[in-house]
Amino acid sequence: MTATTTPGPAPHSRPRRPRTVDLDLGGRTALVTGAAGGIGRACALRLAAAGAKVRAVDRDAEGLDALAADSSGLAGAVEPEILDLTDLDAAEAAAAGADILVNNAGLQLVRPIEEFPPDVFHTVLTVMLEAPFRLIRGALPHMYAQEWGRIVNISSVHGLRASAFKSAYVAAKHGLEGLSKTAALEGAPHGVTSVCVSASYVRTPLVERQIADQATAHSVAEERVLADVLLKDSAIKRLVEPEEVAEAVLYMCSPQASFITGTSLVIDGGWTAH
Repeated sequence: MTATTTPGPAPHSRPRRPRTVDLDLGGRTALVTGAAGGIGRACALRLAAAGAKVRAVDRDAEGLDALAADSSGLAGAVEPEILDLTDLDAAEAAAAGADILVNNAGLQLVRPIEEFPPDVFHTVLTVMLEAPFRLIRGALPHMYAQEWGRIVNISSVHGLRASAFKSAYVAAKHGLEGLSKTAALEGAPHGVTSVCVSASYVRTPLVERQIADQATAHSVAEERVLADVLLKDSAIKRLVEPEEVAEAVLYMCSPQASFITGTSLVIDGGWTAH
């Protein structure tokens, strides 16, 4: 008798939609930065679907309007808030009263260090490290007062490993991992957890926008960037979907995750197994 095999999914294909975490966040307020697109958008919608009131923060007014429209009918609500995170005082003030804080906003530039614009390096560190510090600082008094809080920092595999040509992004994400651990140690006596969700390349506009720069930096054709650069170190040859990251974020807010703090949940298809 001849055995038959069922072919697996094609490389780079989207996965089947996963089962979702069953969690009621009714009465909780969440703040998600970079909420107009990509991972932030997926997190805002998922938290609202679980019943949370979500303050969706971004500087993209159009994207926030679209997010609010798509949140109609969910158990919770999405409240758009236009905010540029380089305004650090405003960022800290925006976090007041949040029960759940998702630090997600980010930007990327792919350049060799000797060609990397210092002003861009400064902006990346401001948005991706200093703003999360100020947001955490603004959220903690309320979390401590009620003895419950969840800080979820959207880090990256680049918070754990470095890649060439990404000095600002790698520096910011490494710093975010350290900030998250410090917040975990300080928050533990007050019922507050702090974790990182550290994904590899996610199917987002941020990744799509760097294809041309990656091709130039690595001297490969643009159509080869996905296979030869982005997925080179991943055992599972596809991009992570934003909804997969959002599901992990939601789990970190669940009672089952109350003992998980000061660490990173790595969603990298085996990248860091090397």
